[in-house]
Amino acid sequence: MHVQELQDAPLAPLTTFRLGGPATRLITATTDDEVIAAVREADDSGTPLLLIGGGSNLVIGDKGFEGTALRIATRGIALEGTALELAAGEVWTDAVARTVEAGLAGIECLAGIPGSAGATPIQNVGAYGQEVSSTITEVVAYDRRTRETVVVPNADCAFSYRHSRFKAEPERFVVLRVRFALEDASGLSAPVRYAETARALGVGPGDRVPLAEARETVLELRSGKGMVLDAEDHDTWSAGSFFTNPILTDEEFAVFYARVAERLGEGVNPPAYPAGEGRTKTSAAWLIDKSGFTKGYGTGPARISTKHTLALTNRGAATTEDLLALAREVVAGVHAAFGITLVNEPVTVGVSL
Repeated sequence: MHVQELQDAPLAPLTTFRLGGPATRLITATTDDEVIAAVREADDSGTPLLLIGGGSNLVIGDKGFEGTALRIATRGIALEGTALELAAGEVWTDAVARTVEAGLAGIECLAGIPGSAGATPIQNVGAYGQEVSSTITEVVAYDRRTRETVVVPNADCAFSYRHSRFKAEPERFVVLRVRFALEDASGLSAPVRYAETARALGVGPGDRVPLAEARETVLELRSGKGMVLDAEDHDTWSAGSFFTNPILTDEEFAVFYARVAERLGEGVNPPAYPAGEGRTKTSAAWLIDKSGFTKGYGTGPARISTKHTLALTNRGAATTEDLLALAREVVAGVHAAFGITLVNEPVTVGVSL
């Protein structure tokens, strides 16, 4: 194997939080064959394996990782007609930009999301009214159980809100390539689905706008919330949204609604969005804010972003334990106020909330 290999390698620089201790060994793989060989070697020797793409969704413990960290740095963007294939290590924001330049709609509102293409199906990445599950046709992955490369069609990916089969079975699949079917709408975007985006664009929900305009508007909205990476801006030393939006049953929502009235007064309506039959999604950011954790909350080296209550940030000198202490404080505060337990979106390594 002609891969780069380092011993006792720092992992913090490979994450957007810039947190976490070293790995016993770090391998950087630039081809699918190198990825598979490194995974097989770890599996054959019983060595714990940590997969790292863009590092935008990882919280690594201060003690680091005892085992092999595999950085997937494969590259490749192939566009044929409206079909797009991305290597897992491809930078997602670059891929979105390429599709917009090519005049293809479907992922333009996912501009500015940090991380690699291979992570998008795992989380079913979504923002501003789009989710990758609506355009992914299939995922090429290495199956560690059968020790072979498999092609998983969309229908078998078990996509749901910020979830998938790949996330449900994290020890089984290693994403190698992701394939999408985009739309040629003569240079126009997909129908705008998100109210905030529609307002910013000055159009109604369901309207289409020029692709570049949609992408630039989303980038401006994300930047305003500290959700576009900038080494000089500590508000972006984060994993973006740290908590997922809670999805409640009708019964749970009724209890929650009563708690809101009790705490904030009659007539205060919490955010509520349909999430399937008998289920309602509410806003984690709203819950955090109304529980007293406002923008910039905290006095230590880990604080809530000054731009968005849903982002927990490293102000430059934080440890992972500092970050987790803040996260636990927020979880406990929201539960005490509204009876809802927030769930972290980033993957934790060697630690837990």
